[in-house]
This record gives sequence, structure tokens and C-alpha cells, in this order.
Amino acid sequence: MASMQGPCDPPFQERYSSLFSAATTIQLSLKSDENRVIEQCELPLIDLWRLECGDEEGRKACIAEIGKASSEWGFFQVVNHGINTQLLQAIKQEQRRLFHSPFEKKVKSKVFNESYRWGNPTATSLDQFSWSEAFHVPLSKLGEDDSCFEEEFKTLRVVMQKVAEAMSELARILAGVLAENLGCPATCFVENCSESTCFLRLNRYPPCPSYPETFGLMPHTDSDFLTILHQDQVGGLQLMKDSKWVSVKPNPDALIVNIGDLFQAWSNDVYKSVEHKVMTNGKVERYSIAYFLCPSYESIIGSCMEPSRYKKFTFKEFRRQVQEDVKRTGYKVGLTRFLI
Repeated sequence: MASMQGPCDPPFQERYSSLFSAATTIQLSLKSDENRVIEQCELPLIDLWRLECGDEEGRKACIAEIGKASSEWGFFQVVNHGINTQLLQAIKQEQRRLFHSPFEKKVKSKVFNESYRWGNPTATSLDQFSWSEAFHVPLSKLGEDDSCFEEEFKTLRVVMQKVAEAMSELARILAGVLAENLGCPATCFVENCSESTCFLRLNRYPPCPSYPETFGLMPHTDSDFLTILHQDQVGGLQLMKDSKWVSVKPNPDALIVNIGDLFQAWSNDVYKSVEHKVMTNGKVERYSIAYFLCPSYESIIGSCMEPSRYKKFTFKEFRRQVQEDVKRTGYKVGLTRFLI
């Protein structure tokens, strides 16, 4: 069987050899119908210029469109979002340079508080496995003293700081819009979501020529309020829509936004945290960067309207329950654990 690694790729095949046995491969092929994409979709496209254009009717229409997309899709894409194109190109270049460092260097590096991840240590079968590598970085670590970072990664840190600042501002605007759409103060998320609680994640999905049905990122929902995603044009992102998987068509001018579990609970199921995944590509690598709007661990998540479908919980309790479920079953259960 052909090698599944390039010279700088993590040693997926060696580390997870038991998952890629003949029996497991047959099992995965039997599941291919479950993962088959029925169609390609273009996510609702929203021009954020209308929020600041001075036309009140245009602003109201924009807010309504964001609310509708969040309820019907759980995903939408935005243009005129205020994040500089050159900045996004710069982070992609730095990201590529980082991931193409030798595997041993990435594993042992102290860059970004040793936040490097690859594969999935808890996986016991291929349907629990993610063929990807990532740096999952707390924003608080980006502001640490330069002495904590290797010289070759200092430029990356500077670029990441700029991206984080820009995406943080966009996330605050969008969260405010979603709150306002339900009649709540636009500032209600600002207090609990700060630089010390949010994350930036750099993702790379190596080519996977031998196993086309392997997940780059296994099906999941996001454990946050909302996520902002910048992806390349390779494609591979899929989401569940009307009980079937649909493939998201990349848009080079847009950022993707999706609702997380916490926003679904807060909105009392008005907004939907939708299951999504990434499928591998057999020939080319894929890159993306995601910003996660998260509250402090002690923040209490409660619904904004009554009667609530969910009991109140802290973000810490939610994260702990997710981790326990994944450890015990291999899968995230999520919000259903907190239904009344």
C-alpha cells in the first residue's frame, strides 16, 4: 500500500497502525454510504457592510439574514468583514512554514505552550480518527514574552496576534448581532469572552491517498459560542443539512461563521449548532485557521428565554462532560446531556 506521509507529515500510519488494518478498512468502506455527500452547497452569503453603512433598513435586513442563517443552517459566510486580505495571506504563508517543520521539532517545540496536536490518541476505530495536525493556541499565550518562542516562530506569533485581534473584533460584532436579533443587549457576551478565554487554531490536513473515506476532522459540533473560519480553496468541509451531508463550496472572498453549542443553549435552540466534518483529499494538503469565541470556565450558560430547554451549566462543566464522554465512548455527546 502506498505511503500516506510526506517528508514532514506526522507518522499517522505508524502511530495508528491498528486502526488501518484490513478489517478496519473494510469496516470503514461499509460506512462510506453514511458519509456520502448528496450535493454541494453555497452557504448563505451576508455582506456585513450593511451593518455600518448608515442605512437603518439595510442594517435591520442584515441582522435578520444572520439570524435566519443561524437558525436554518447554523452556518453562513460573510464578506466585507473588515479583515485585511494581505493579513490572511500572511498567516497562510507562516502556517505553511510552521507545519512543514520536521515532526520531531513540532512535537518538542515549546512554541505556543506546547499546543501541537496530531491524530487522535483516544481513537479506537477509524470513524473516531482525524487525519490532521493542529496548533490549538490560547490567545493569552500570544502575548507572552518573546523569550518563550524560538526565533524562527516570532514572526508567526506577530501575525497570529494581528489575526486574533481582527477575528476577536468580528466575533464580538457577530455575537452582538445574534443577541440583538433575539431582543437582548448586544454587549451581553463581551464581559465573559476575552483574550484570556478564546482560542486560535491552525489546521493542516495532509494528503491521504490510500483512504479516501478517512476523516480529516471527525463529525462534531463546536463547544463554543461561535467559530470564524478562514480556509483555502481545496475544499473538504461538509455539514449536516436536512439529515444529509452537503459539501461546502469554498469562497475565496468570504469567511465562514458557524454557531457553537453554547449559543444554541443560550438561544434556547433558536440558533443551531450543526454537526460538521472535514474529509481528506487524496492529492493535496488543506489549510485552515479557526477562531473560537469562548467564555471563562466559570461562566454560567443559561437560556435567554423561558421556558428553558436546558439546565444552567458552567463552561467548565460542559467541557468536563464532553471530555468524559469522549474518553468513555469515543464520541462527544454535547448539549443533550444538559436537557431538562
